[in-house]
Amino acid sequence: MPQVLTVSCKLEVLPQQVEKLDAVLSAFAKCCEFVNAQTPEKLINQIAVQSLIYKEARAHSGLSAQMTIHAIRRVCANRKTAKQKGRPVKGFAPTSATYDARTFTFKESGWIVSLTMLKGREKFRLHIGNYQKHLLQGQNPKSATLVKRKDGSFYLQIQLESEPPEISETDEVLGVDLGRTDIACTSEGSKFSGKEVTKVRDQYSRVRASLQRKASKGTRSTRRRARQVLQRLSGRERRFQAWLNHTISYRLIQQAKSNHQAIALEDLTGIRERTNQMPRSKTERRRSNSWAFYQLRQFLTYKGVKFGVSIRFVDPRYTSKTCHCCKVIGSRQGKKFECLNQNCGWIGDADVNGAKNIATLGRIVNAPRGSEMMSCSLQDVVLRATESPAPLRAG
Repeated sequence: MPQVLTVSCKLEVLPQQVEKLDAVLSAFAKCCEFVNAQTPEKLINQIAVQSLIYKEARAHSGLSAQMTIHAIRRVCANRKTAKQKGRPVKGFAPTSATYDARTFTFKESGWIVSLTMLKGREKFRLHIGNYQKHLLQGQNPKSATLVKRKDGSFYLQIQLESEPPEISETDEVLGVDLGRTDIACTSEGSKFSGKEVTKVRDQYSRVRASLQRKASKGTRSTRRRARQVLQRLSGRERRFQAWLNHTISYRLIQQAKSNHQAIALEDLTGIRERTNQMPRSKTERRRSNSWAFYQLRQFLTYKGVKFGVSIRFVDPRYTSKTCHCCKVIGSRQGKKFECLNQNCGWIGDADVNGAKNIATLGRIVNAPRGSEMMSCSLQDVVLRATESPAPLRAG
């Protein structure tokens, strides 16, 4: 199955071309709104919707035949997503339009693209750097999405298809424990410290709080300026998170690839909702909720496909409380883990211990009778518990 990589390219737009771009984006949104309003809300099959409304939608919007089909496809896709979330489609903003091989062409010589407008075609030069040029070099892209950003600039999200390598089967697994003190810690002891990251994020938080006060209590010009700076600050923090998550995910994937390993992660679906029910300070709640761990998981997943590294998700329960040596519940105090089994007594970094347990669970996925790898002698545990003067404490 081909993998799709999206390359974001800024367009060099002449003043006389801005109106044409706005017109096609407005017509695309208008077509989507018309299709959504004139067809049954529960109808999500593209062919069925197209047979009902295609001619009327094209006449109503003034789009080309192919772009009308893409508008219908977007409506159906949005309906499917809304159905999964249990809510209706809200609407369509004039901020993006979909193109394919019939309505979009790319020429590497001169780095120029040609896009279908409402009346004829327009050519645009790509304002891109070496990274985008490296990805586009020698490619013949078949699809793209025209996007207008909040600052009024226009971008073309060009989709590139490639055949990723086959994911090889392996019994070797690199466990990765995600957290705040160390953003990522592997079962082999590699760590990506979150100390400096926390410092940067706390600084952003203090500046944001100061600007929010000014945006609500200052003069009219001060409030306007504070809102502008807040918007710019939000984008800067978001880009910082994405850059660091890209760096961490790339290094983890390369480490696993070089050692012929799969990567095991905890399945943390719903973890934010569960942890927010616990009594915590406002600062702790912000630190836990503001980092994009789901984004890091997404980056690891698609980079795993790109480089042929298997990504496995395991049950997170007790991975941080169980000793990786003897599989007995131990005590965790911050970064320190201590095994309460007198015959074991392992003491060390709690994140490394958790990562080793995650790696073991990752190996169980493909191992026959693999659950035995995480078992211990129940009889020995009971005997130790009855002989011990103090009960075992959960970490």
